[in-house]
Amino acid sequence: MSKKIAVVMTDYFEDVEYTDPAKSFKEAGHELTVIENEKGKTVKGKQGDAEIQVDAGIDDVNPSEFDALFIPGGFSPDMLRADDKFVDFAKSFMDDNKPVMAICHGPQLLINADALKGRDITGFVSIHKDLENAGANVHDKEVVVCGNQLVTSRTPDDIPAFIEESLNVLS
Repeated sequence: MSKKIAVVMTDYFEDVEYTDPAKSFKEAGHELTVIENEKGKTVKGKQGDAEIQVDAGIDDVNPSEFDALFIPGGFSPDMLRADDKFVDFAKSFMDDNKPVMAICHGPQLLINADALKGRDITGFVSIHKDLENAGANVHDKEVVVCGNQLVTSRTPDDIPAFIEESLNVLS
């Protein structure tokens, strides 16, 4: 069954952490909506390889319109977590037990959403201590699935496993 996936990101996302999963999600029949502050803006990846047009502004969307949330890594999640609108948006997916897929630095947004207590998770090595401090059970593995809802991975090397488990959770 096709799912509507909200993608929250801004400039300096990790290019392949968006492009590779997005391609696989679309090939599986899912619909992605890229959300940032400003609809129509072009956000650029930190490697300079990807430029993505924003489909919707955060003020124009409601979490109830989506079945799942995808948070690519890079510097983007760290910038987004400074904005309560994005924090609250992400928190609602966690509170409603909807699928959330976050790779690399993506879980930083979930730290600010105060949604990780007791959850199994991974992320980029530099945020492991932050995840622990947020109450999460951190595992240094290529992919961690918590409760058939939360899918996390560490780095671009983990993308194949991340995609596989994300598609499982979406099905």
